[in-house]
Amino acid sequence: MGSHPVLTIAMLFKRPELDAIRAGRITLAFRRWRRPTVKAGGTLKTPVGLLSIDRVTLEDISRISSADAARSGRDLASLLSGLERGREGSIYRIEFHFAGPDPRIALREDVDLSENELQEIQLKLRRLDAASEMGDWTLEILSAIQSKPRLAAVHLADQTGYAKEWLKTQVRKLKNLGLTISHQPGYELSPRGILVTRALKLAKQPDAPPQSRASRHEPGP
Repeated sequence: MGSHPVLTIAMLFKRPELDAIRAGRITLAFRRWRRPTVKAGGTLKTPVGLLSIDRVTLEDISRISSADAARSGRDLASLLSGLERGREGSIYRIEFHFAGPDPRIALREDVDLSENELQEIQLKLRRLDAASEMGDWTLEILSAIQSKPRLAAVHLADQTGYAKEWLKTQVRKLKNLGLTISHQPGYELSPRGILVTRALKLAKQPDAPPQSRASRHEPGP
């Protein structure tokens, strides 16, 4: 997909367009890019669920029809005007369909974890820590979000001492594991995130006994 500051197609959809995509009314988009930021066969996560990318091809602006514009949720004049305005790059035609809900939504509600499943999540978090030049950060960020839910990213960055953009990238990794929920502004721990954070904190305590599944489901502070 490329790295910051490349914008993906999903980031350029407004909420009404996303709702129309979910309803199947929008299945086509046109973007002017120096290089494609999506590819056929891939998927994109959006606030309304997953998009499956069916086809990405170069397009001649003169070949775009009124029917194409309707499939993209636009009238032809406004679509062409937007594509002709000042940006560099070629015009790409992106065909897609709504592929269903974001699997992270179900994942973040799942707290019925076996000991092996919990250990696997902890292993993934340790790998994230080990791969970071910033050192161990996962428990610190999870704890900061738990203590101040919905705190704007800029203030969470100030509180933890990390750069805002770096922090947002790392929180997305936690979200992919079903541990956090994004809001405008800020984040909160999911039920799964609360359980995992509690387990991480217990593991830091000396001579901490193993937790039973029942005790791990008790409400946290």
